Amino acid sequence: MSSFWEVFWSIFVFFMWFLYIWIFITIFADIFRRRDLGGGAKAGWVVFLIFIPLIGMLVYIIVRPKHLPQDQEMMEQMKRAQTAQRQASGYSAADEIAKAQALRDSGAITEEEFQQLKAKAMG
Repeated sequence: MSSFWEVFWSIFVFFMWFLYIWIFITIFADIFRRRDLGGGAKAGWVVFLIFIPLIGMLVYIIVRPKHLPQDQEMMEQMKRAQTAQRQASGYSAADEIAKAQALRDSGAITEEEFQQLKAKAMG
C-alpha cells in the first residue's frame, strides 16, 4: 500500500506536468497570435520551444514585451463588446447614476463612493 507521501508526490508531479503542458500550449498560441513577429521569428521560437522546451519557455516569458499594441486593441474590442451587451440588455448609465444618487442622499454611501459609482457607470 502506498504511503501518504508517495501519493502526495504523485499528485505533485502530475500537477507540474499539467502546468508545464499548459504553459507550453499558451506560449505556442501566443507566438502565432502575435502580429509583430514575422514568419521567420515565429518559426525560430517554435523550434526553440520544441528542442529546448523549458529554457525556451523561460526565455520567451522574459523577452516578450509586457504590453503590445495588439493587446491594447483586444482590450478596447472587449470594452466595446461589453458596452454593446449592456445597451442590448437595457443598461442605462443615467439610471445607475440616479440609483447611486438616491443612495448618497439617503446616507447609505459617502460622496467618494458616489463618485466611484458614477465613474464606473460612465464607463
